[in-house]
Amino acid sequence: MSELLVDFITSLDGYASGEGWPGFWGLEGPEYLAWLGEQPEVTYLMGANTYRLMSGFAAGEVPKGQDEFRPEEEASVDELTQAPKVVFSSTLEEPLTWANTTLVRDDAVETVRAMKSSGSGLLSTIGSLSLSRSLLRAGLVDRFRVVMFPVITGATGEERIYDGYPDVALEMIEHRTFDGRIQLVEYKPRVLDHPPLGSPA
Repeated sequence: MSELLVDFITSLDGYASGEGWPGFWGLEGPEYLAWLGEQPEVTYLMGANTYRLMSGFAAGEVPKGQDEFRPEEEASVDELTQAPKVVFSSTLEEPLTWANTTLVRDDAVETVRAMKSSGSGLLSTIGSLSLSRSLLRAGLVDRFRVVMFPVITGATGEERIYDGYPDVALEMIEHRTFDGRIQLVEYKPRVLDHPPLGSPA
């Protein structure tokens, strides 16, 4: 059975990106980049908006506010290009231009449920805030991982991650600090029907 990871990179105040900021907010360090390079092979899951953005980067489009990609950003996009990817969309048309990408028009929750039960590898979301929220609500997420970068983007932050989420209890299963400033926290999530009535166990 496959395992599903929801994986976010955020500012401290919970934004997925910020207008005018480079990738990783320009704050990635050697420890963090080395850790990224050690990650197991994964099939990435995404929605149409993330596909359009990331496939544009793969085709050479530079993020707003930048003149060119930094080497770390180029390497990250190249790795994504090589990985298998599944995009859920009713608006995208085949053939998709980004290599190793499969388009699925069926319901994402039921498709991922079937992928989990019939597969054996690791599935991971990338960006795709509404897809990640839907998969979490459906109880399909095994691990919820957040890497927080030491910046608050109150004025320029875009894509608030947790708006619209249900209440979720989080059991910590991993934590780590990279380069003395970047904080990883990883949890086993449990969606709650209501707040706990007593003290958490």
